[in-house]
Amino acid sequence: MPSYQNIFTQVQVQGPPEMGMVEDTPLEDRTKSAGFSQLLGWFGNAQLGPVYLGPFGVVSLITGGLWFFLVGISFWVQVDFHPGRFFRDLFYLALEPPAPEYGLSLAVPLWDGGLYLIASFLLLISVLAWWVRSYVLAAQLKMGKHVAWAFASAIWLFLVLGLFRPILMGSWSEAVPYGIFPHLDWTNLFSLTYGNLFYNPFHALSIVFLYGSTLLFAMHGATILAVSRFGGDRELEQIADRGTASERAGLFWRWTMGFNATMEGIHRWAWWFAVLTTLTGGIGILLTGTVVDNWFVWAQEHGYGAAQNYVTAQTPEDFIIYQPPAE
Repeated sequence: MPSYQNIFTQVQVQGPPEMGMVEDTPLEDRTKSAGFSQLLGWFGNAQLGPVYLGPFGVVSLITGGLWFFLVGISFWVQVDFHPGRFFRDLFYLALEPPAPEYGLSLAVPLWDGGLYLIASFLLLISVLAWWVRSYVLAAQLKMGKHVAWAFASAIWLFLVLGLFRPILMGSWSEAVPYGIFPHLDWTNLFSLTYGNLFYNPFHALSIVFLYGSTLLFAMHGATILAVSRFGGDRELEQIADRGTASERAGLFWRWTMGFNATMEGIHRWAWWFAVLTTLTGGIGILLTGTVVDNWFVWAQEHGYGAAQNYVTAQTPEDFIIYQPPAE
């Protein structure tokens, strides 16, 4: 028996399945059995189940499945149901929104964007139903609603891209197409059309929180693994009664950077950084084209960007500063 456990030395103890709470919790929609997975046990809890869907979970799975089917069938139609062409072109296939001339009309021919609108409506219902499910389950288990509100931040960006901004712009054509490379092409064209999204301060904030999230989660995960031999993985105990694991972890970060979060506070830091990634990103997208038509020009006018354009030459001595012509 090793003296400590972490992701590299995971000891999997399997006994009777833990079926969870039964008091004040409806059981009729919960599966009656549970199993174990050796593979999943290497990364987390080895137990699979029980699963509780409930009415909102069922609605979410059905509508989400229909969305996936409609997008998939549109891809198959584009390749004339040829398996070879389907797998060859899968990354390039797209289900596109209606053309600009349709505006916000819902009377769009099926293969001119109508299928996109139907699929998007189903996806909207699926995502919102899954959010309600996460909220309801947290309430039943008398948990905080932190997961639901974090999910809501991601849904905010989803709604901005596919619903709020197209409505404000007056055309469904502003929505994002379904497809892998077409999605990336839309992002690139979006940035080029509106003067380089890198000059959007909310985009900058979103990137700060995105990179900050990865850094914070990596720092926290590494710290807990490093002190798991001292019981650091039992974080609730360390929060309520600070022990040698949290003392060592705090000492390490004070020595490293002069400051340390607490065993409880680090989760709030990480939660806020992750939530603000999509929250600020959604604000930046919503303002693009509705309030600001060219982010580069906006940055020049508000002192956010450099006052000159720099053209890179072959050598530092040849570096040219381009001065815009005087009006």
